[in-house]
Amino acid sequence: MPHMLPTLQKRHAPLATAGAQRELLAGLPLERSFEAALEGSGLYPLRPTRIEILQVNVGRKCNQTCRHCHVDAGPDRTEMMPDAVLDRVLEIVEGTDIPTVDVTGGAPELHRRWRELVTRARAAGKRVLDRCNLTITRLPNYAYLPEFLAEHGVEVVASLPHFRQKGTDTQRGDGVFEQSVAALRRFNELGYGREGTGLVLDLVTNPVGTFLPGSQGALERDWKQQMRRLYGIEFNRLYTITNMPISRFLEHLADTGKLEEYMERLLVAYNPAAAAGVMCRNTLSVGWEGTLYDCDFNQMLELPVHPRAPRTVFDFDLEALTGREIVLGPHCYGCTAGAGSSCGGATA
Repeated sequence: MPHMLPTLQKRHAPLATAGAQRELLAGLPLERSFEAALEGSGLYPLRPTRIEILQVNVGRKCNQTCRHCHVDAGPDRTEMMPDAVLDRVLEIVEGTDIPTVDVTGGAPELHRRWRELVTRARAAGKRVLDRCNLTITRLPNYAYLPEFLAEHGVEVVASLPHFRQKGTDTQRGDGVFEQSVAALRRFNELGYGREGTGLVLDLVTNPVGTFLPGSQGALERDWKQQMRRLYGIEFNRLYTITNMPISRFLEHLADTGKLEEYMERLLVAYNPAAAAGVMCRNTLSVGWEGTLYDCDFNQMLELPVHPRAPRTVFDFDLEALTGREIVLGPHCYGCTAGAGSSCGGATA
């Protein structure tokens, strides 16, 4: 009997369904489609270079509710990766030469088998990234996380909107910044972010507003200076990410009448060099229910990989997926504007 994927659980707010978001974006009077922009750059149809990263979204449940969250995660979400899907993901991790496993959520650490995924991926010789919101480590039941991550040599990718309290708490809620700083200090105590330890601590920031991030290199230098001076915190790299016009941020743009203006800003800033380096060319995204996507953003819009490619973990075929055509939409302008944007920061 073939595996059946769980039915996606929908939210009831007007723009919280993926279909409503796709319809809104498709109806925008843009000067040119994203496909046309790629064609003008000699990049259409867009295809992968090599699948180097398997990004696994183990669920939508999170201990925070952030205003900009493209996953629409929060404490009330119940979607978590079922055992059958996780078992198959582990088979893929252990049975292919994909070198990096990027574990995300929600707060991925809330999944009851998160530790198993991490330990088995590391045992298989994979580089493992954990996308941590930091405050999860301050909860009593999860205080063990920094030590566990250090013990297994997991790279921590920690989200922090700003190095000042107001900028972070505006996006993430009162008190989040203070808890985040405390978590970062604990990671530093264990050697994370410090030269010579091999324990990598990267920070991720996105603008608090409807504009593009500044220069990643310049911001990283400023952040390192400020985080060291103000809080005594060290980290390895800073990733800048453009606010993507999907989920909560899309609803904010629509509610404030700024959607067309923001999309025009992204379109005007389209950069062919950034387009050539987009993350969908070396990353494959796995949804909590086992569907395969070109990227985490397509996952949130429920745009699976091309219908001629294997579309679930149960049909996984690395060669076929490496040769697939990537599914595109107006939101892709968010990854190709300016210096570009990806889960690993700027792309150009």
